[in-house]
Amino acid sequence: MYVQEFGSEAHFPNQRRVYLSYLDSVKYFRPEIKTVNGEALRTFVYHEILIGYLDYCKKRGFTSCYIWACPPLKGEDYILYCHPEIQKTPKSDKLREWYLVMLRKAAKENVVADLTNLYDHFFLSTGECKAKVTAARLPYFDGDYWPGAAEDLIYQLNQEEDGRKQNKKGSTKKTITKRALKASGQTDLSGNASKDLLLMHKTISPMKEDFIMVHLQPCCSHCCILMVSGTHWVCNQCKNFKICDKCYEVEQKREERERHPINQREKHAFYPVEITDVPADTKDKDEILESEFFDTRQAFLSLCQGNHYQYDTLRRAKHSSMMVLYHLHNPTAPAFVTTCNKCHLDIETGQGWRCEVCPDYDVCNSCYQKYGGMDHPHKLTNHPSLAERDAQNKEARQVRVQQLRKMLDLLVHASQCRSPNCQYPNCRKVKGLFRHGIHCKTRASGGCVLCKKMWYLLQLHARACKESECHVPRCRDLKEHLRRLQQQSDSRRRAAVMEMMRQRAAEVAGNSG
Repeated sequence: MYVQEFGSEAHFPNQRRVYLSYLDSVKYFRPEIKTVNGEALRTFVYHEILIGYLDYCKKRGFTSCYIWACPPLKGEDYILYCHPEIQKTPKSDKLREWYLVMLRKAAKENVVADLTNLYDHFFLSTGECKAKVTAARLPYFDGDYWPGAAEDLIYQLNQEEDGRKQNKKGSTKKTITKRALKASGQTDLSGNASKDLLLMHKTISPMKEDFIMVHLQPCCSHCCILMVSGTHWVCNQCKNFKICDKCYEVEQKREERERHPINQREKHAFYPVEITDVPADTKDKDEILESEFFDTRQAFLSLCQGNHYQYDTLRRAKHSSMMVLYHLHNPTAPAFVTTCNKCHLDIETGQGWRCEVCPDYDVCNSCYQKYGGMDHPHKLTNHPSLAERDAQNKEARQVRVQQLRKMLDLLVHASQCRSPNCQYPNCRKVKGLFRHGIHCKTRASGGCVLCKKMWYLLQLHARACKESECHVPRCRDLKEHLRRLQQQSDSRRRAAVMEMMRQRAAEVAGNSG
């Protein structure tokens, strides 16, 4: 399961939000029996894992979780490489119902406060809701359907406004009329409101049921803010009608006829409920296992594909799972099998020799004994055995994580430091690396060891950096590169969904005709 967690330190509208980005499994669960309620035991266990995660998020202080119920394309792997041939891919409606059944269980256990979808929460002004309807309120997640589709539509709208696009069949229609805005319950009849509504109708409305929104904390019935501190005021007669402190103050200043409930003569009273169980900080107290192979879904897939860590048989799935755990707990171990530069055969662990200078020069024991390393200009050192490497990793792992964190902090400091006599340890060294990177003619691609070290640190920083105006060199470029890699896969996913929607619309039109 891959998730995106935006904590209390994140900016609005992503603050305290969780996005369940990808979920994958292989069908090897045993025993294949049903529970007393008639559902598969496999389904029951997977539901419990997800409910446990939602409960964990709620206790850490997250306010909501977002799920896009989208099955993978035929032949595409989300996380695990090569699924068993017997495993079927669920249809969109079946996958959506699988999630909803799980969420209804979570609601019964008081883990979930409420269940809705993106369209209904952000664009449908029902009852006494007074929140402004705008796409700017929607959280923005990497790889999610709506941001990508919205960016495409905004580009089309801008092209039309600039007069660079002719009216063609299938192009975006003109902005929605004021009558249509009023009919949809909107009070703002400006051009921007029209664009917001158009954005919502084109991207979310056709398949709104697939964009599930889970409330982990109570939601204000007036401003739709999910409440995490202070007091919320509960109506003593209406079920699930709550308002925040700010809205309660405004409510008390309103004229009698405008108070809750608006359409009734008799007005209801509110009683206060103190919010005390939501932590101010969402930080995870567990130790973070640093591994570049688990940073992104693509990095994990590449690791599995490069080493043939497949899940298409039970035997392969066991081996692959064991190797994945090995790489997680041994981040310094080589990720891919080393090949001898002489005979081009794979080198078993502890059975080879490596150059201390050249990053990709290894020879096996046989070739070392045959040639003695005489035809290579640099010194060769023996590969450590598996036992030696494990012993080293246990001690070195904690040291490596601490050193990496210190190095990344130093990187940020050095990028902003302007003092020629800075007392920060190693600041001048990192500045020297920056200067080297500017003037070096060999570059990392040509084999420069210093440039390779710098690129490694910059890439680590870029993966973790959340600052929009970061001063670290090439941070923005690297983040953009990582985003483009993600987009390539997400675009295929989005295009397939849009094609499915077109086919569904064509079928509906054909049946009605």
